[in-house]
Amino acid sequence: MVYPRKSAYLASRGSPSARLLCLVLAVLAFSAFSARAEMRFDVFAGYGFDYVIPEASWFPITCEIKNDGPAFNGTIEISSGRFNEGQVRRLTVELPTGTLKRIVIPVFATARYQRTWDVRLLDGSKVRAEHLNVPSPGRQMASSASIIGAFPRTPTGMPSIRPTRASQSEVQPVTARLAPESLPDNPLVFEGMDTIYLNSERAPELNANQVEALLTWVNGGGHLIVAVEQISDVNATTWLRKIVPCDLTDIRPVKNHDGLQQWLRSPLGANDNFSGAASGGRRSRGPRVLNNGRGSGVNPFGDAPIDPDFEKNELSVAFGTPRNGEVLATAGNQPLIVASHVGEGRVTALLFSPEREPFRSWKNLQSFWARLVEVSPELYQGENYAGQGGYSIDGVFGAMVDSKQIRKLPVEWLLLLLLVYLLVIGPIDQFWLKRIRRPMLTWITFPCYVVMFSLMIYFIGYKLRAGETEWNEMHLVDVLKKGEAAELRGRTYASIYSPVNANYKVEGQERFSSFRGEFHGMYGASQDSERAEIYQAGDNFKGTIFVPVWTSQLYVSDWWQPSPLPLDLTVEAADQNWVITVSNHRDRPLNDARIVIGDRIMSLGNLTAGQMKKFTLPRDGGNLLQDFVRSHANNFQGASDRRQQAFGSSGAGRINDLTNSCVAVSFVSRMDGERFVTPPGMDLSPLLERGNAVFLAWEADFSPVKPMNQFATRRSRKDTLWRMSVPITAAAP
Repeated sequence: MVYPRKSAYLASRGSPSARLLCLVLAVLAFSAFSARAEMRFDVFAGYGFDYVIPEASWFPITCEIKNDGPAFNGTIEISSGRFNEGQVRRLTVELPTGTLKRIVIPVFATARYQRTWDVRLLDGSKVRAEHLNVPSPGRQMASSASIIGAFPRTPTGMPSIRPTRASQSEVQPVTARLAPESLPDNPLVFEGMDTIYLNSERAPELNANQVEALLTWVNGGGHLIVAVEQISDVNATTWLRKIVPCDLTDIRPVKNHDGLQQWLRSPLGANDNFSGAASGGRRSRGPRVLNNGRGSGVNPFGDAPIDPDFEKNELSVAFGTPRNGEVLATAGNQPLIVASHVGEGRVTALLFSPEREPFRSWKNLQSFWARLVEVSPELYQGENYAGQGGYSIDGVFGAMVDSKQIRKLPVEWLLLLLLVYLLVIGPIDQFWLKRIRRPMLTWITFPCYVVMFSLMIYFIGYKLRAGETEWNEMHLVDVLKKGEAAELRGRTYASIYSPVNANYKVEGQERFSSFRGEFHGMYGASQDSERAEIYQAGDNFKGTIFVPVWTSQLYVSDWWQPSPLPLDLTVEAADQNWVITVSNHRDRPLNDARIVIGDRIMSLGNLTAGQMKKFTLPRDGGNLLQDFVRSHANNFQGASDRRQQAFGSSGAGRINDLTNSCVAVSFVSRMDGERFVTPPGMDLSPLLERGNAVFLAWEADFSPVKPMNQFATRRSRKDTLWRMSVPITAAAP
């Protein structure tokens, strides 16, 4: 090593080599300084400035790159595993000189305790910048936690939610402050949030793609809360004016606004169909409320104290006429809170600013937000909350689609084989060598026994596992009406069995699509074990997955796709019957159709292609939904566990009744005892609690999207469960 003083001394002596050495050191130092000055690479993981990361849901990793140096084509690489394990996500980005780019990449944590990621910016094989252990610190929330994204008018206007009595920090409700410039334009990335609060003053800052993603999220079950700051904010913003359920005219001061206190203290579900955990949308990722999702009806804010200072001050309220919503709170005859359903989600309009006085100083402010965003009442009733964690629903689908070519060696046979091996290398070898009076031959016989049993074990394994490449798909497709067309929210569970060590190509070709490994739940591994390289191509993906010999692995693709309306449904309440009209607009029949209304599930049979069929069913017809779920889901946990075991009964880790099992998964929160963590929108029980009817139809040997596998297989199966929810209307007189 050459020290600076020594270098200066040598240079002063005039040595050519010394001057050259000093020049090289100066150039290297300048280059290092210039590289730092020319490149800025910042990484933000999760929602908001607190890096909130939801469990069992997609969330964003945002990369901000400023390149003041030479142009180059960079690659952003996100990895979570170690020792060449886990998935690696890559995205290629052009970085001209003087560019500033902000890129949002959807990421999914496939393990309960996977908390950090390594993010690198590559120039070819050269690492230009990196951030390790992102986010650090960060907040990883359990599936039962309420996550609220917020666009307040000012940083001090963030919704403040009343802390719960639960001792676990990961189930406390959390508010993440969002920035318009980093808001994703992919509806899949929105799904990690249960509710979004938007001050109307911030609405014009969202671009067209962000608005489209936000409205798609609402249509699919999200809850958007809009606070009216100024009338012009709403009326001048076309998309906001359409979804706010009021025609607004002016703002006036209102003195008597005790309707807010009355609404806060009213029993859950007594005065409205929107507030309270028992009436939510379809965002639930796990056990959110009492009685497996059916709610207790107990309002933990029923004893909220009166605040005289708040009641005596005037509140500025936007006046107008409710258009298609329901009034939840009033000041005399003037609405204060109006809510409406939009698709499977809802929009709640606060006709006042919660960020201004006197509301922001209200003693019950935190309780107000807790009820409005539908925090589970159970969290306020005791410290020992038992709703967090649980088994992953992915394992249940794995038991449905795993290859039947995998045959396992029963444990009894394994123990017998081990016993025979011990007998052969021990007593039997000693006996016959002693009989022929050649005990020294044991140096030859023992290696022969090892080779023989090794070949035998390989032969047994080959017979049990050898087969052909197999690709099986299970599609759960939610049909979301959007005018005369539809949006399809799909989940594709795909299992691949490989008879050799091989890499396989996959690709998503939908409007929005992302690819992930199996979520292991609270009781699974600490990180994903599948090896895969995923390349984000715009809002889609291309990838290569590695599957070891004789193994089967499960992968999941989440996607959104616009589509013509494939089916339509109306449900009317008439006397003691339900009048159901189903239209199959497709050119294929729908098999084994069901309708779920309230707490009962009823069969509709088969629907031929292009058929419109009308049914009149008694209200007490069919079977109790809870009995149906209990009878078809009682082996979910066992099958999910045993499919991961190397030995045992071949059929123990399989679910063969695919149709009924998929229907049971759609209402898995109705099970007693066992808890499953589900992605947002998987469980349809909240829609029943809201008063909707749910239609389900099975279609065997059909895929609603283009094949994800980009390789040939000799064995393949693809099945689809269509799901659609509609409100129940009163029959015409």
